[in-house]
Amino acid sequence: MAGISEQDIQKVREATDIVQLFQDRYVLRQRGREFWCCCPFHEEKTPSCKIDPGTQRYYCFGCHESGDVFTFIMKTEDVDFPDAVRRLAERANIELHETGGKGVSRSYKERLRGVCEETRQFYHLQLMRSREAAADSARAYLSGRALGGEVPRKWQLGFAPGRGALVRHLLNKGYTPKEMIDANVAVERNGRAADRFYDRIMFPINDDRGETIAFGGRVVGQGEPKYLNSQTTPLFNKSTTLYGLDRAKGKITATGTAIVVEGYTDVIALHEAGISNAIATLGTALTTQHLRSISRHAAKRIVYLFDGDEAGQRATDRALQFIDESMTPEAGRRRVDLLACTLPDGLDPADFVGRRGAEALLTQIEGAQQLLEFGIDRHIARFDTSTPEGRTAAYADVIQILAPIKDSLLAKEYAKIIAFKLQLPENDVIERLDKLKPPRRYDARKLADGSPRGDSATPRGNVGNGSAPTEAGGRGTQDQKGTGQDQQDPSFGDFDAAPSGDNAPALRLSGPERSRRFYEAEFIGLCAHNPAIALEQATTLAQVDWRWRLHAKAADALLTALEADPACSAAALSAAITAAQPAADGVLARGSAEGRSPHLYAAYLAEELALGDLEAQVRAFNDQLRGGMLSEQDEAIVYQATSAMQKDLEARRAAHMQADAGLIH
Repeated sequence: MAGISEQDIQKVREATDIVQLFQDRYVLRQRGREFWCCCPFHEEKTPSCKIDPGTQRYYCFGCHESGDVFTFIMKTEDVDFPDAVRRLAERANIELHETGGKGVSRSYKERLRGVCEETRQFYHLQLMRSREAAADSARAYLSGRALGGEVPRKWQLGFAPGRGALVRHLLNKGYTPKEMIDANVAVERNGRAADRFYDRIMFPINDDRGETIAFGGRVVGQGEPKYLNSQTTPLFNKSTTLYGLDRAKGKITATGTAIVVEGYTDVIALHEAGISNAIATLGTALTTQHLRSISRHAAKRIVYLFDGDEAGQRATDRALQFIDESMTPEAGRRRVDLLACTLPDGLDPADFVGRRGAEALLTQIEGAQQLLEFGIDRHIARFDTSTPEGRTAAYADVIQILAPIKDSLLAKEYAKIIAFKLQLPENDVIERLDKLKPPRRYDARKLADGSPRGDSATPRGNVGNGSAPTEAGGRGTQDQKGTGQDQQDPSFGDFDAAPSGDNAPALRLSGPERSRRFYEAEFIGLCAHNPAIALEQATTLAQVDWRWRLHAKAADALLTALEADPACSAAALSAAITAAQPAADGVLARGSAEGRSPHLYAAYLAEELALGDLEAQVRAFNDQLRGGMLSEQDEAIVYQATSAMQKDLEARRAAHMQADAGLIH
C-alpha cells in the first residue's frame, strides 16, 4: 500500500501475537489449542469469540465479526488501516519507513498532523511573546484563572491573532492552503485560505498518544461563541476524542477511575491540583466511542462532575440520555459504573478546587451518586410530591429514565425505589416498566460527520401517547391523522401527506392544524435566519413533536449543521437545510420577527409548540380513558396524570395568552 511497504506490514504482522493482543485487554479461556473470550463487539455472558494462534485470526460465533490483528485494532480503536499498522509497529518497537509519491515523505494524514503541530507551536509562541494588546488580555485572563506561571508552557496553551498570520506562517513552512483547510486551522474565504481562529486563547487538543490533532479556542473578552472547537477532520472527531486523555490515562489506569468535566480549564485546574485523572468531552455528552477510549485504559468507574450553574444542569440532563445496558449487571466484565456529582454554590470544578482545595473536591467525588439514582432524584425533585397529582406526574416522568434498560434486573430494582419514593405499589410500577419501549439511538460519530440522525431518545413527554417514529427521525402523533398538504398556501413548500404514506391523497387541514403548521414553519425559519437563536433553542428543536416530516427533516439538518459548526452563518444553516430537504425553501421564507425581538419571538414560538405537544398528550391520555381497555389501577394512574397535566396546561396557556397579547398583537 502507498506510504507503508508490504515488507514493513509483514514485519508488524509477524511481531504481533493475536493471543497476546487480546490477552492485554480481555480475560481468555484456553480450550485445547484455541482461546476464547466474550466478544469485544457485542454484549454477551458466555464466551463465543475464538482466537486461533495458528491462523492468527479471531472469529465470533455470535455476531460473526472476524479478522486479524490489524482488523482488531481498526475496529476497537476506530482507526484506518495505516494507523492500525503504525500503532502495532509502535507496540512492537518496529520502525516504519514510509514513502509517498513525488517527494512526499509522509501520508496525507501525517501532513495534517504536521499542520497541527506547526500551528500549536505558532500559537504558543504568540501567547508567550506577542506584544499585541489582545495577547496581553489573553495572558491576563489566564493569570486570573490561576493558569499563569508554568501552566501555559506545560499545557502548550496559545493565542490566535488571526488576520492571516497563521496562514502566512504555514505557507512559509511549506504547507498548502488545502492542507490548512483540511486540518481546519484555516477556512476558505473569497477563494483564499484565511485563519479560522482569531483573538482566542488556544487549547491544543491531542489524541491519546499526545499528538495535536485539533484546537479549542476561547474568545478573549466578549463575543460568541465563547468556545469554538475544530470541526471534524480526517484526524479529529469530537465524539471520539477526550481532552486531556493523553495526560490522564496513566492515572486512570492506576486508579480505575476517570473524572469527566465540561471544559479545558477544568481539566487543567484539576491536574494542577493533583487530580490527574480528569478529562473533558468537547461540547458533547459522553458517547459510546468515548467509553471505548476510556476503557482501553482499564477505567470501570466514570464520574461526571457537573458545574453547579444552569449550564451544568443542562449537561446533567444530557448525561441522563447516555443510560444504557453498559451500566447493568448483564454487561458482565464490560460493565461501567457511571456516577454523577453536581458541585455546590454554582461553582465549576476549576473555581471549586481553587477556592476549597483538592481534598474538598475529592470528598465531593467520593460522594457521587450512581447516575441512575442521581437522575431519578433530579426528576422527582421537579414535582410537588406532597399531592397525589404531583406524585402521579412525577411517576409518569421519572419512569422513562429506565426505558433504555427496561429488561435489566437493575431496572426492576430502581422501579422499586421509585415506588418507595412516590408511595406507589411496587407491582404497578414494575408492570408499567415492562410496557415501556426503549428509545432509539443514533451513532454520535455519524451525527458529528453530518449524516442523517435517527431518534436519539423517546421524549419524556410522549409517555403513552401512541406516537410512532417517522422516516425523518421526527415523531408522528395521533394528531397527524388527516393532515396533509394545503394546496392553498404554496409558500409552505411541499408538505407530506397523511402518515399512512407519501402517496396518500392530500387532505385539507383543519384550523388548529393550519396554526400548528404555521408555528412549526415560523420557528424553523426564525432559527435558520438567526444562528444564535438556533443555539439557544437547540433543545426545543430536538424535542418538538413535529407534525410534518418536512419540518422534522429541516430541524434535523439544522441541528446537524450546528453540531458540526456552532459558529456557522445563517447562509450555511439554510444551505444545510435545503441540501437535506430541497422542498424546504418555503419554510426558509418564513421566520421574520417583523419588528419584534427575535429572541422573545423564538421563546414565544417554542412555548406554543410545547403547549401543542402537551395538548396532544392530554388528548391521548383521554383517549385511553375513554377506550375502556385499562385496568382499574392503570385507569386511576392515567386519570391522575391527566388531571395534573391539564392543570399545568391551563396555567401555561393562560400565561402564554398574556405573552401573545404583549408580543404578537
